[in-house]
Amino acid sequence: SDRDEAIGLLLERLTTAGCLAAADRNQLLNALLERERSGSTGFGKGVAVPHVKADGIEAPVAGIGIHPDGLDFNALDHRPVRCVVLLVSPTGQPHLHLAAMEVIFGHLQDDGFRERLCGAASVDDVLDLLAEADRSGRVASGAPHG
Repeated sequence: SDRDEAIGLLLERLTTAGCLAAADRNQLLNALLERERSGSTGFGKGVAVPHVKADGIEAPVAGIGIHPDGLDFNALDHRPVRCVVLLVSPTGQPHLHLAAMEVIFGHLQDDGFRERLCGAASVDDVLDLLAEADRSGRVASGAPHG
């Protein structure tokens, strides 16, 4: 129903999927919410990319949440955020964080991709869109993908 709950839910799903350690969830949530208080990650056009670096993970981990009606994320354009891409990257590997952010923002700047992602009705729709984007070769050189 709101930004903090959406971030918490995405972390919970990443924990349940085994992508993040359950013991780290509260610390990650606090770090992500503190990041939001210092400046919104809602960059506009209905999208937000909350992100944080954390110890104890080896590679960037991302989760995508879609809210058809949008949430107040205090976005730069003051519009509701319909699509949240949460990114957690390893602290000791800033190049991986930057590469993941480059891929995420590169795709989200594409109007067609962004609209299809924000309008996705199911997990399968999101996975199909990501697979299509990966096959299209639009992934930045050296960046993690798949």
